[in-house]
Amino acid sequence: MMGVGKSTLGKRLAKKLKLKFIDIDKIIEKKEKKTIKEIFEEKGEGYFRKIEKKISLEELRKCNSVIALGGGAFMDSSIRKEAKNLSISFWLDLRVESLLTRLKNVKKRPLLNQDKLEESINKIYSERKKIYNESNFKIKCNLMNASQIVNKIIKLYENSENKI
Repeated sequence: MMGVGKSTLGKRLAKKLKLKFIDIDKIIEKKEKKTIKEIFEEKGEGYFRKIEKKISLEELRKCNSVIALGGGAFMDSSIRKEAKNLSISFWLDLRVESLLTRLKNVKKRPLLNQDKLEESINKIYSERKKIYNESNFKIKCNLMNASQIVNKIIKLYENSENKI
C-alpha cells in the first residue's frame, strides 16, 4: 500500500542484510524519464501497469536483493505468483488513519484524490487488502518504529521454512 514506507524500510533492510535494494517505482521513473504521476497523466494507468509488470517480473527473477514493489503491483496475478514462488513477500499493514496522516499533503500519488483523501485511501485499501493477505507475512506496522519493523522482517525471514 502506498505510504507505508516500503522504500524507506527496504533500503534499511537491504543495508542490514548487505543486499542490493531495488525500488520498482524508481526504475520505472528512470526508464521513462517521468514521474509516476506524469506517466499516469500522460499515458494512463494501463500503460503504467504494463511497464510495472515487465520490470517487476525481471527484478523478481534476480537473486539476493530486497525489492519494494509498487503499491498496486501485488494486485497483478503474474507479479504475485512470481513474488510468492521466487521470494518471500511481506505486507506492511498500516491503519487507514495513519495512511491519511502520511499522505495528506502528498501530491505525487496518481490514484489519490486529495479532495476526498479519506474516501480515496479507504477505497484503495479495501480493494487491495484481500490480495495483500496472500503475502507470506503480514506485519502490523502501527505500533512499531522502522528499526522494529526491519528486525521483525529479518526474524520472520530467518525463521521461514521457504528461504530463498
